[in-house]
Amino acid sequence: MSESLAQKAAALDAADELVKQRELFALDEGTVYLDGNSLGALPRHVPARMADVITREWGELRIRSWDESGWWTAPERIGERIAPLVGAAPGQIVVGDSTSVNVFKALVAAVRMADDDRDEIVVDASTFPTDGYIAESAARLTGRRIVPVTPAELPAALGPRTAVALVNHVDYRTGRLHDLPALTAAVHEAGALAVWDLCHSAGALPVGLDAHGVDLAIGCTYKYLNGGPGSPAYLYVAERHQAAFDSPLPGWNSHADPFAMTPGFAAADGAVRGRVGTPDILSMLALEAALDVWEGVSVEAVRAKSLALTDFFLECVEAYVPQGRVASLTPRAHAERGSQVALSCERAPAVMEALIARGVVGDLRRPDVLRFGFTPLYVGFADTERAARVLADVTDGVFG
Repeated sequence: MSESLAQKAAALDAADELVKQRELFALDEGTVYLDGNSLGALPRHVPARMADVITREWGELRIRSWDESGWWTAPERIGERIAPLVGAAPGQIVVGDSTSVNVFKALVAAVRMADDDRDEIVVDASTFPTDGYIAESAARLTGRRIVPVTPAELPAALGPRTAVALVNHVDYRTGRLHDLPALTAAVHEAGALAVWDLCHSAGALPVGLDAHGVDLAIGCTYKYLNGGPGSPAYLYVAERHQAAFDSPLPGWNSHADPFAMTPGFAAADGAVRGRVGTPDILSMLALEAALDVWEGVSVEAVRAKSLALTDFFLECVEAYVPQGRVASLTPRAHAERGSQVALSCERAPAVMEALIARGVVGDLRRPDVLRFGFTPLYVGFADTERAARVLADVTDGVFG
C-alpha cells in the first residue's frame, strides 16, 4: 500500500503546475513543513531585500526614504498587491497594525454606521479567541451587546437589532470553510453589515470580497501570504462604505493632511482612513518582498492543489494509521474545507512532539487536535505521503 501511494504522490508531483514555486522558499529537504497556517515559510529572496532596506534605505538615505524609497505609501501599495488575492478592486485595502487592531476598527466603525436601534453585535462563537475579546470590548465601548452563535446558527440569529456580524471564513481549529456568499447575503437581508476574518483563507482559496458584497474584512499576512512573524495585517473597507467609515482610532496617518499637524481631525479619503500611526516599515517591506512569490500564480490554481493535497493526505491517513487512533475534524466536502486538515487524537501533545522530532512539523490545539496546514506554493504530494506515513509510525510508538 505504501509503495502504491508513494507512486501516486510522485505522479501527482510530476503533474503539479505549481511545483516550481517551492524553489522560491527556504526549506530544509529533510523537513515536511505543514504549519504554514500558523507561520508561512521564508521566501528565499526576502533576506537580501531586507539587507538593502536596512543598509541603504535606512542606513544611508535615512529619513529621505519616506519619500525616495516609498515608505510613506507602502500601506496602500502593498494593499493593492493583496487585493487580487482576496477578490478586491483597487483602493479598498490598507496594510498596517495587527489583526486584532483591525478587528476593533472594523467592528466599531460598522456599529457607527448602523442605526441606533441596532444594538447587537453577532459574533462567531467558534472564532479565534482574540476576535471574541475584541468584539466584547467594542460592544462595551459602543453600548451594544454580544450575541455569540455558530456560523450555522447565524441566519436565525439575525434580525432588526443586528448592527454587524463578525465571522471567520475558515475555522482555525477544524479547517471548516464557512459559506461567505450565503452568510453575507443573510446579514444584508437583515439590514446589517458583514465583517469577515480572512486569516485562514487569504492566499489559500478564492475569497471574492467584491463579488459577494462583503462590507469589511481583515486578515493577517504571516500565514498563507508568508509575510514573516508578526507581519502587518490588512483592512478592507468596501468603496461604498469608505465615506462613512469612522475609525475609532483616528491617527495622524489617517488624517486628510497629516503634515499640517492641526489639532482637529479630518479623515482622509478612501482606504487611507484605515491607517492609524507610523507604519512598521521593516516588517511591512519584508511582506512586500514576500508577495513576489505570487507573480504569475492564480488563486484558483492554488485552491485546486490545496484540495488535491488535503484529499490525498486524508487518503494516506486512512491507509496508514490504524483505525481509532485519529479522526478527521475537517469536512470531506470541498465546499466546506479550507487548506488544513485537523485530526482529533487522544494523545495529541505526545504525537505532535514526536512528529516534529521526526521532521514533520504541524501544530497542536489543546487538548486533542493535531493541525496540518497545506500551503500549495511549497508543499508537495510526496511531502503529504511522508507526513501520513510518519504519523502512523509515531502513533505506533505513542499508543504502543
